[in-house]
Amino acid sequence: MSISHSERLARIRVNAFLYFRADWLARLIEIFGSAEEILKQDAETLAREAQMNPSTAAHFLRDAFAINPEEELEKTEKYGGRILVPEDEEYPQALRDCKEPPIALYVLGKLPQNKVCIGMVGTRKITAYGRRAANTLATGLSEAGAVIVSGLARGIDSECHAAAVRLHKPTIAVIGTGIGRCYPPENRELARAILQYDGAIISELPFNKPPNAFHFPRRNRLIAALSEVVVVVEGEVKSGALITAKLALEMGKDVLAVPGPIDSPQSGGPNHLIQDGAGVVTSVKDIIDYIPQDQLFDLQAPAEVSPTQTLQEGLPEIEQRVLEQIGSGELSADQVVEALGLSVPEVASALFELEVKGLLVCNDGLYAKSKF
Repeated sequence: MSISHSERLARIRVNAFLYFRADWLARLIEIFGSAEEILKQDAETLAREAQMNPSTAAHFLRDAFAINPEEELEKTEKYGGRILVPEDEEYPQALRDCKEPPIALYVLGKLPQNKVCIGMVGTRKITAYGRRAANTLATGLSEAGAVIVSGLARGIDSECHAAAVRLHKPTIAVIGTGIGRCYPPENRELARAILQYDGAIISELPFNKPPNAFHFPRRNRLIAALSEVVVVVEGEVKSGALITAKLALEMGKDVLAVPGPIDSPQSGGPNHLIQDGAGVVTSVKDIIDYIPQDQLFDLQAPAEVSPTQTLQEGLPEIEQRVLEQIGSGELSADQVVEALGLSVPEVASALFELEVKGLLVCNDGLYAKSKF
């Protein structure tokens, strides 16, 4: 079933009122028969027929007519994207089936068809342990043929998307801004790579909408809806990652969690989920075991991926040399300096970078390779 161009434009207008949930907007369309008909009402009639506050009705109409839908379409198409409505064939069935399907979905890139999608979410305050876990799991899942779905935020999200694009595999980013913006701005190259390798960037927000705190919890329902299972890698007990987990559970999805150190606040969320019955993730196989049998045909057996394998790819030469020198043992910074004949600042800088990347740990002044 298709809709007219004028109804599509009306949907884009109605969608611009961000204070109504998508299912409330769908209810308004049902009451009046179309988005076009909604926009023909005055505030008083709209309030009466839809049983809403008159000031809310006035605010709704003001926001709807403040946006130019033709410009939205033009800017989106110029960017290489399109705006989908639930009646469009390309609109994801997983979103149609959720409680709040967006009435207008802005899409850049390709939405993978007939692929197993795995949601991977976590904190922006990523730890070295979280970085290793995210890379290991996202790499293994991507190699097996699954599509990683995350939010393009700093931290865990970025690591998961980056693991996929390093393998030239598709990944889906569900963002909390309009598709005409990149947030955080340092992820511009990552966003370009997602599109380059047949992934997608999607949003239900108007093209140029800037980031706002309340946008992000709402977009989490889309991550949950698109995913067969949701994996929480790291996050505090009260965090956006746990909001995604809660939404996934409400949708009847399996929620899995990566256990972490009991003294790490960023592992508080996953550990709490495990206490409440979430599946424990220690390997890619643990995740694949939760995928319905009828969808496993599209996946290959997960490869054995070293926890630090993908992180080591593309390291600067000096960092590679330091890692090779440390090998499977433990060395102090002075021992590395002496063995490699490098200056103290050079080695100190390399050790710091390797520790931040989660490839080395330091205990009592001795550096050793990390283990996930």
